[in-house]
Amino acid sequence: MEQIEQQREKVVPAGVDTDTGGRIKQLLEHYNLSTYEANNRLGYGRASKLYKLLKNEVRPGYETIVDLLASFPELSADWLLTGAGPMLRGATDEAKPAISLQQVVRGDKVVVVTVDDKGNENTVLVPIPAQAGYSLAHNEAVYLQQFGTYKIPGFERGEFRAFEVAGDSMAPTINHRDIVIATRVDELRLLEPGEVYVVVTPESVMLKRIKNRLRANDDEVLLHSDNPHRLPYGMETRDIIELWRVRGYVSSYIPSAPDITVERLWEVIEQLGFDRGEVRRHLIENSTPSAT
Repeated sequence: MEQIEQQREKVVPAGVDTDTGGRIKQLLEHYNLSTYEANNRLGYGRASKLYKLLKNEVRPGYETIVDLLASFPELSADWLLTGAGPMLRGATDEAKPAISLQQVVRGDKVVVVTVDDKGNENTVLVPIPAQAGYSLAHNEAVYLQQFGTYKIPGFERGEFRAFEVAGDSMAPTINHRDIVIATRVDELRLLEPGEVYVVVTPESVMLKRIKNRLRANDDEVLLHSDNPHRLPYGMETRDIIELWRVRGYVSSYIPSAPDITVERLWEVIEQLGFDRGEVRRHLIENSTPSAT
């Protein structure tokens, strides 16, 4: 089989000046693909398939050209064959990688995700002004296309969604206009108690802490704020249409230098054997809220 495929490529006669292989190499470098990865993408499965092409020892046959154009839909045929024009059709000096939408199964649901040209999922950012509409159209492909997609260091692999934070219900932990990066929770019973979650309902997108584990027959969940002036409240689990666990956040807020007296007090508390986080949670839970 390999011998038949090799015969389809034409050997370059001596003295013929062509750089098709160089352009293929440039294409792979543009998408940061190794020869092995490119062979897998083209369906060849062996690193030797493109080796002679990249060294300009042979010219690409008709089947190889078709495979390249099919695997890279934005690739210009004129550029590939002759070097004329830009490498990508409709490209500008600041060409962006191709973005597409895919339907994938998450738990018992089929959801829409965005992927880059390599099939890796992007992080979609949902800004504050769009969150009212997100509650209604969160799984519609046309709706998701309007949002910006990003690659965030440390969050490259897996499905992530970013939400801009509105309000101060989670202050001082997370502040207004911070951006949280979260992963989807497929089932409510899989949530980790004590973590912060983006809770999506038909009416709103909220950032709350869930302290108790949910069982299969629980019909209500208690939502907590880190802001001591906000009381916790219950919500029926059937009203939750999406749940995202916060894994990190991006903030432009830089806290001021800690008060020396307060820091010394914390040192004494820790020397007495108490955990700082537990003491902080105890103070928040037992504070008297002055507003809801």
